[in-house]
Amino acid sequence: MEATGNSQPAAPNGCRNGTAAATASQLHDAIKKGSVKTVRQLLEEGADVNSKVEGGWTPLHNAVQADQEEIVNLLLEQGADPRARKDNGATPFIIAGIVGNVSLLELFLSKGSEINEKDNNGFTAFMEAAWYGKEKALKFLYENFSDEKEMDVNLGRMVSTQQRQVYKGGETALMDAARNGHLSAVKTLVKEMRASVHACDNFGRNALIHALRLPLKRNTIRRQNENIEQIVSFLLDCGADVTGRDENGKTSLILAAERQSQDLVELLLKTGKVDINAMGNDGKTALKIAVEYDHEEIAKLLCENGARADCSDIFAAKENYNNEMVALLLKYGATATNNQPPKDWEPTSKRWGEQLWRLHSINSPQIGKLNIIFDEYYCIESTSEGGIYLGFHAGKEVAVKRFLLGSDKAKRESMCLSHCHSNRHMVKLFGTETHGNCQLFCLSLCESNLEDHLSKSAQAVNNHNILKTLLEAVRDLHSLELGHGDLHPRNILIDADDKVLLADFDKSSSFAEGQRELIIKEDLEALGRLVLYVVTRGEVPFDGPDGEDVSARCPTDLQGHLEIEDLIRSLVSPHRGNSVQLGDLIHHPFFWTCESRFEFLVDVGNNPDIEKYNAGSQIVKALNCNKATTEKHFHQWTRKIDQDVLKNMKEKRSYKDTVTDLLRLIRNVGAHYGAKPQWFKEIIQNPSQYFVDRFPDLTFYVYEHLRRVDRAFLKKVLHHILKGYNPS
Repeated sequence: MEATGNSQPAAPNGCRNGTAAATASQLHDAIKKGSVKTVRQLLEEGADVNSKVEGGWTPLHNAVQADQEEIVNLLLEQGADPRARKDNGATPFIIAGIVGNVSLLELFLSKGSEINEKDNNGFTAFMEAAWYGKEKALKFLYENFSDEKEMDVNLGRMVSTQQRQVYKGGETALMDAARNGHLSAVKTLVKEMRASVHACDNFGRNALIHALRLPLKRNTIRRQNENIEQIVSFLLDCGADVTGRDENGKTSLILAAERQSQDLVELLLKTGKVDINAMGNDGKTALKIAVEYDHEEIAKLLCENGARADCSDIFAAKENYNNEMVALLLKYGATATNNQPPKDWEPTSKRWGEQLWRLHSINSPQIGKLNIIFDEYYCIESTSEGGIYLGFHAGKEVAVKRFLLGSDKAKRESMCLSHCHSNRHMVKLFGTETHGNCQLFCLSLCESNLEDHLSKSAQAVNNHNILKTLLEAVRDLHSLELGHGDLHPRNILIDADDKVLLADFDKSSSFAEGQRELIIKEDLEALGRLVLYVVTRGEVPFDGPDGEDVSARCPTDLQGHLEIEDLIRSLVSPHRGNSVQLGDLIHHPFFWTCESRFEFLVDVGNNPDIEKYNAGSQIVKALNCNKATTEKHFHQWTRKIDQDVLKNMKEKRSYKDTVTDLLRLIRNVGAHYGAKPQWFKEIIQNPSQYFVDRFPDLTFYVYEHLRRVDRAFLKKVLHHILKGYNPS
């Protein structure tokens, strides 16, 4: 349809969007300035009442933050969404809790807001009111809670699973009020609303610890301390536990020393329940903090109450040019030199030697038999439940794996390790300790995982030994009716003696849980991937698409690739989903030594059908199939043997270019080698090496064909060469 003469051409999209953005910006600015007239005018001119600016702020959010009740009502009349969320999930109702405006809180409740609605970080309006010390808002919200008031008052910050895994969340309104020094709000929450002083967040911190934590702005410490001292005194009177620690392992006493408050230190010492010599994850005691901060009064108070001066840093006092502090520390037992480990002590671990030496040289915190500092410097690896750290358990170097107390992962790790405690192929559990809300597993300390070992090891890696150990470890695990569930290069460790150990059992399963075949199948498929990963030294990635043919990824130019492909297929085959056949695979030709291969070929060469060249024999027919040998190293083998050797061996019989004649030759060399002349021995030297080097694919070729046509004979040969091995 054509436009009329009065019509204006439509504005390009960019212009329309630009105009809308400019109008939205004007509307938000007018709200912040509190200009009701301008807001009304812009809305009448078509401004979007629900427009959003950076951060997802709507006009209504801004009006609530600015505490402009008249504008809030105007926006709602014009269709503003009362439950709109910012990018961080905050609603106008939650912001009203920050502002502390009771009228707005009541208004939004009438518009459908929920009393416990939360933003993306788990903050409710009640928590925000506590955080900012808005006592009137707290009381109003409390009165509008459900009948189970105590439960709601003690509601912890609800966060995502990922955040909870790193101990985020769980803070209550009382913790927020205490954290920010709101004395009146703290008293109201405890006395009138029955908030619990014993509640802990996901990191195990109670309200007392939150009160003592350093303020978000360090330059406000002294100004905050007066209120904090009163809050701490109140919480202690209410029975708050003084033995808790913060996320850095710092006790209430250490935090008080960091606040440089002598009154707080005195309050805590008077309880008689603080460990005066406890250390944080950084290895520092309250006394060491006081010395570093050059707070002589606190240092003296701590020394007089039993703090160990020999754990302090006298050099920090000297660097502060505080002779009085130096004299104080010397008086209470400090030495003029650094504490050093015994000169004859050396760590076993080479990789972690520096960290272990340093940990050994300081008086690290002791948890039962365990000495450990939860600091990044001593961290081996991060995990979903708290990381793995260096430590000493009863004086032994250990890797300390941390779990949330009672978590499913901790239970699985404990179950598996308790069943495998004496297995030589798996990490050893030396003991467990409990620390706060964590369970600590003290395990064998290793130098690297398989991933690092293959990528960084300069010397040749014994692939066969690594893989045989893994198959044996998983076989043993399955024999205990257990599955690993997470076989991965990162979970296979190498110790200081280059011993391979299976680790990380926090996803293990018991066959009693059901799905036995599925559990075994998953482990064997992972082993198949590990075979390929190890033989290619990580060049073929371990992870691959589900349902792929793993054996097809094996590079054909890899020495022994047919054996490798067969081993992988044997592992991932659905017909091999049991531990008995996994035991058989430990004796697969891939793992045979040069001597075993030679002995196998000699034994097969002794077969009567081969010795007499029975052309009708199934074995002879299968082995001499020309199509199967044309691309093998042993094709036309008579040209590849030293001709003097071949001539010497032909004195008693002639040899043709057949596989069975090659086997007969190998058998004869093995049987008569001792009687051969010296020149013969100098050429052959080691018969095993001689034949296996020239014909590297012969052993598997023979094995494969015997498996196909005469399993009984193959079983007999294997039983002989593998020293009593009896395959099923």
